Amino acid sequence: MAPLGWGLGHATRCIPLIRELHRQGAIVVLASDGDALALLRQTFPDLHSFELPGYNVKYKAQSMTWNMAWQLPKIIRAIWLEHRLLRHLVKSQGIDGIISDNRFGCFASKKRSIFLTHQVNIQVPFFLANRAVNYLNHLIVKQFDECWIPDVASIKNLSGELSHPIKPRLRAKAKYIGALSQLEKSNAATKRYDAIVVLSGPEPQRTRLEKAIIEQAEHLEGQMLIVQGRPGQQREASALISKNIEIVASMTGEQLQQAILKSSVFIGRSGYSTVMDLARLGKPALLIPTPGQTEQEYLAAKFLRENVFYTQKQNALNLGVGILEAKKLTGLQGVFFDEKAVENAVATFLAAC
Repeated sequence: MAPLGWGLGHATRCIPLIRELHRQGAIVVLASDGDALALLRQTFPDLHSFELPGYNVKYKAQSMTWNMAWQLPKIIRAIWLEHRLLRHLVKSQGIDGIISDNRFGCFASKKRSIFLTHQVNIQVPFFLANRAVNYLNHLIVKQFDECWIPDVASIKNLSGELSHPIKPRLRAKAKYIGALSQLEKSNAATKRYDAIVVLSGPEPQRTRLEKAIIEQAEHLEGQMLIVQGRPGQQREASALISKNIEIVASMTGEQLQQAILKSSVFIGRSGYSTVMDLARLGKPALLIPTPGQTEQEYLAAKFLRENVFYTQKQNALNLGVGILEAKKLTGLQGVFFDEKAVENAVATFLAAC
């Protein structure tokens, strides 16, 4: 299991797949980098794990096209290095199958290889750039035996244009397996926090958002919990940094689930894995897309337009208004999950390994 190391979302949505693989008798080996690998090691301490080269993408500019363009040589090198390392792992560890969550180099020609993504149609603002990026994206995906999409095929779905419709060139490989979340729906908990902030994603934007939230939260009433999304720097307990603000480096899935349920509003990035977690728990949210990340900007606009979540841009953050407006909206309900589809996909994959 090889999730991308940009933020924690790719790793967290692999957790239910890892559990299902284990339930069906597979021996799972983990491979990733950075905080994503730290989270998986924290969650599955008994599993063998290996570090892959990091893509180390930075979001310095407001343009996603520019962010990716100037870092393209670095990304291509990382993909080449991870593919070379993966071939070594396949031989040395006796790997029979690979599930890659958006790691383009994690496939092997003679081993069953799955590409997990919610972006079969990457959103790029310029027409020609959009055509070129998606042509390359589809070309890479075709190196894999199947493309698993963590969403449903119906008109009412989570990912919108990111994975609907499937282009003809990928139709034979694509398989909707339903949304994925490490969290589980449970009974409503006694409220402890007015809001929980869950931070993630690439630097320097993660730290910029954290600083902006703390500066504004200190002037608001109500208790707030900030989860920094740094599993490699886990503290024993949360620290009180202000009269109304607790902060903790990271949480396990169970701890995070309980903390979200004990909070009136969720605040965080509009990443797709976050959206799936919110759908599982049915919580209202204030979503703040990473500047320049077109996927998050698309999802934020989509759910604001549908009156599901309230959204604000990072450079126009108004925490007081955002929390009040978020409480007025409905949030999502967990109709996007299909455990049977996940079970069948894993069973088919293992049978072909």
